[in-house]
Amino acid sequence: MHRRALFFLIFIGAFYRVSSQDIQVMDAETKAPLELVTIFNKSTKAVAFTDFYGKASAEPFVDAELINFRIIGYKAQTMSYQKLKSQDFVVYMRKSNLSLTQIDVSAIRWRQASNNLPAKQSALSAKEIAFQNPQTAADVLGASGEVFIQKSQQGGGSPMIRGFSANRLLLSVDGVRMNTAIFRSGNVQNVISLDPFTISQTEILFGPGSVVFGSDALGGVMQFITKKPQTNHSDKTEVNGNYAGRYATANNEVTNHIDVNIGGKNWAALTSITFTEFGDLRMGSRGPEENYLRTFKVERIDDQDIMTAPSDPLRQSPTGYQQLNFMQKVFYSTKNWDFNYAFHYSGTSEYDRYDRLIQKSDGLPRSAEWRYGPQIWTMNYLEARNYYSNRFYDVVSLRFAHQFFEESRIDRGFNRNTRRTRIEKVNAISGNVDFYKSLGRGNKINYGVEWVLNDVQSEGFGENIMSGERSAVLTRYPQSTWNSMAIFGVYERRLTRELILQTGVRYNHFDINSDFSQNAAFFPLDFQEANINTGAISGSAGLVYNPRRKLFIRANLSSGFRAPNVDDIGKVFDSEPDAVVVPNPNLRPEYAYNAEWGIAAIVGNNFKFDLSIFATYLDNAMVRRDFSLGGSDSILYDGEPARVQAIQNASYAIIYGAQTYMEYRFDKFWSINNTFNFQRGNEETDDGQLSATRHAAPWFGIARLEYQKAKFTFQFYSAYSGTVSHSRMPIEEVGKAFMYAVDENGNPYSPGWMTLNLKGMYKMKNGVSVMMGFENITNQRYRPFASGLVAPGRNFIISIRASI
Repeated sequence: MHRRALFFLIFIGAFYRVSSQDIQVMDAETKAPLELVTIFNKSTKAVAFTDFYGKASAEPFVDAELINFRIIGYKAQTMSYQKLKSQDFVVYMRKSNLSLTQIDVSAIRWRQASNNLPAKQSALSAKEIAFQNPQTAADVLGASGEVFIQKSQQGGGSPMIRGFSANRLLLSVDGVRMNTAIFRSGNVQNVISLDPFTISQTEILFGPGSVVFGSDALGGVMQFITKKPQTNHSDKTEVNGNYAGRYATANNEVTNHIDVNIGGKNWAALTSITFTEFGDLRMGSRGPEENYLRTFKVERIDDQDIMTAPSDPLRQSPTGYQQLNFMQKVFYSTKNWDFNYAFHYSGTSEYDRYDRLIQKSDGLPRSAEWRYGPQIWTMNYLEARNYYSNRFYDVVSLRFAHQFFEESRIDRGFNRNTRRTRIEKVNAISGNVDFYKSLGRGNKINYGVEWVLNDVQSEGFGENIMSGERSAVLTRYPQSTWNSMAIFGVYERRLTRELILQTGVRYNHFDINSDFSQNAAFFPLDFQEANINTGAISGSAGLVYNPRRKLFIRANLSSGFRAPNVDDIGKVFDSEPDAVVVPNPNLRPEYAYNAEWGIAAIVGNNFKFDLSIFATYLDNAMVRRDFSLGGSDSILYDGEPARVQAIQNASYAIIYGAQTYMEYRFDKFWSINNTFNFQRGNEETDDGQLSATRHAAPWFGIARLEYQKAKFTFQFYSAYSGTVSHSRMPIEEVGKAFMYAVDENGNPYSPGWMTLNLKGMYKMKNGVSVMMGFENITNQRYRPFASGLVAPGRNFIISIRASI
């Protein structure tokens, strides 16, 4: 009898599991599952929310006459249970012409609709990137209109976000941090290692992101999601590929790209190769002349450095270089597991640092040579993702990566015979385990652990260009290891149907060990080894309020931290004329505390606006200040007396601003939009006064008029930036007068600028697309704030893409 009862219960349970039905909700275009879609029936008050897989139980809606499907950014749908059943319980939702969401983003390491996040974020899709046709990944960020790009040379591009830059911003590739222990506070160029042709989505997360991404995420996170191998849902193996070629006149750029995808039913492989050759960059003809035109160059004649006049003052020479990118990806899927392996390689030729080659000292060039050696980046990446719901997680991702970075600096003073070469190599190993768990009714938790190890090796030598004899020189860094271990969690709770709460916390422990013994002969250091062993806590709490489908309000409080790295405690370099930065092992983390509020709304059916207001307080800031070494405030460096400085926890900064986006659609073909960014900041100087923060860009933005119909896309746009008057110039930039225009009082300042541009793309039936662009039509001569390189003049671009 008991056996029969047990059999009956098992049979009923099995029948229930077989009979229960899930609703599957997906994006109509991408077929990606949509999370947190609200499904409800007004008469019965039944409500459900889709989970990570875009699924929700159909049981509460059996035989309902009207079932409503709602999610911001998509057209609402209403249907009966019978119709839902006739569609096999699959619902495809189409994006609205005007929406308050853009694309799913990975702000908490898992795909999530951007309208559920309390902090501001934006994203650029592969389609948008292809239309903008950027030459480098730095230009991808600049095309968003929300990131200001600084360039010291053509082989570079340092992003500025909300008054932060360099090692106070985080770069991430497929969830792996790209920042290393030698990321500096000055401008960094590592973003150019990424290939724009392999990027499927670029995500920009504004404000502190340390809870999920760790150290350095003070002003924001730039996350690059690379393209994935595509499987074929049939039993056949399918092969397809793409070719792209591009030519640009401003720097005689020639780019060729090819990728091939081979896909089976549960496996796929993707191979991508891109080679680019850049010539010298030509500036515009209309604008400031003093400190902009190339008025001199250095030539080696009869074993002497001679200052000569260039034949073309509009040509910024030398600025050309070459770059090769290669990516190989392999994907394999089983019942509950997905495996992804990727190999990335990026290598450049040597490229000159243009801003150092236009500096003078006592009326003569300061440098005869100053260039970067080849910039090398490789990454081996393996991810295993398990989809098996249990009490601890619904999905778990295990991610392991090894990255190798190599960079070098080669310089020689004017009429000096010793060429100095310093080479840095970093091996970066990381491991992440990330968990996602749905708690029902739209509530969920994400948590994980992270481990990162950087091994820094630095070497240097001098070479006499006359005799070829080599000698030892000061290395840029001590031999070091930088180690980080962290645990974090993010909890999201739907308080009501309209209100979401998201909170998060992270604890990070890190240590640095540095050995300075190899430089003992060059500096009278009071120590030979340095060790920092400490921790940092960061947190966030935010609310998202959706009272109506066309209104979205968010508020967020967050903190971020930046742990001292090897560049902070151990670097030796000439920061400015007559000054040298020396090691300082007595550093602590700096913290950013941020508050922001935002609102987005659609007015009528044609007008959309999005406004974000923020304020950030940077405490315990690591800044460059006067220092003493061996009891002396100056030393001989490279044969010349130099004032001693070091990075110290000696300042604070306050940064505030606003970001806006407005769009008006005239009809389904024509629209106009404008992105505008304002930020202003002040930091404490060594005398207790306040000065403008170095990386708070002037107001800037992009205004666009767009036309899209069928296979043709057209865009007329203007990029613009405000003036930085002499009174608002940061102290560090005032010391670089050679890069700036001169006002009526003879003082350096950064003039505002505006360019007019045209782009168009036509897609043919045979899979070929032709794109043409005409940038800086009026041939303006301008230099973006803090840049040593003058921006391109009039530039004609032609590009062809073909799919096979």
